[in-house]
Amino acid sequence: MTVQLARPEIRTYANLELAALKAADQVQKTAAGAIRRHGFFTLVLAGGSTPRRLYEILASPPYSSRQAWQDFHLFWGDERCVAPDRPESNFGMAKEALLDRVAIPAGNVHRMRAEVGAPAEAAATYEQELRDFFALHPGRTADGYPRFDLVLLGLGEDGHTASLFPGSEAAGENEKWVAAAGPRGKPEVARITMTLPVLNNADNVLFLVSGTAKQGVMREIIDRPEAAAARFPAARVQPKGHLYWFAAHGA
Repeated sequence: MTVQLARPEIRTYANLELAALKAADQVQKTAAGAIRRHGFFTLVLAGGSTPRRLYEILASPPYSSRQAWQDFHLFWGDERCVAPDRPESNFGMAKEALLDRVAIPAGNVHRMRAEVGAPAEAAATYEQELRDFFALHPGRTADGYPRFDLVLLGLGEDGHTASLFPGSEAAGENEKWVAAAGPRGKPEVARITMTLPVLNNADNVLFLVSGTAKQGVMREIIDRPEAAAARFPAARVQPKGHLYWFAAHGA
């Protein structure tokens, strides 16, 4: 497998609190640059438990007062096919930790409605929402895919990221922007997810990784990227822009 390798910037921290603080700094810096260049900032949020602290920091002083929230547009990299008020919902977690605490316009929140219809239908609906948004901003597309300013991602112990799991059809999708993913992960429910071509077209991708259980997979991806790409979808995230790994060794 031939992989176009990005040069990752790797930062390690003693615990998740420090990693989340530094990630908040990176979000703030990237947002300011994007708004200065083209007037708005597109941020793709990650799900799972690790980014919750990052969202809480962004929603708290001094970070909350530094952001031009009216210029933020929030998207999701993946979502479980559950109602938004369920504890498993990626949107629900972000709403509680961030959205309910900052003055972001409702129209700037582009959530995945993964609970509506079959997963394939929900994926197609979200792809159309993305296409409609970026059609209004043609300068933020390239090679037929959107160019998000910053994509936040996590890492699973099995090497998955977003809802791109090893061996899944979604991990091999090269045409769609958003794909359905069969019941996988914890909890084992159906999902929808952005695809690798979309993630790899981003200006910036930041992996936020916490805990010792994921360190082995992360090191394999960083140290042996070509071999890892054959096994782990996360290793195939090789954006045209900047790639960051913020790793917390402790809880």
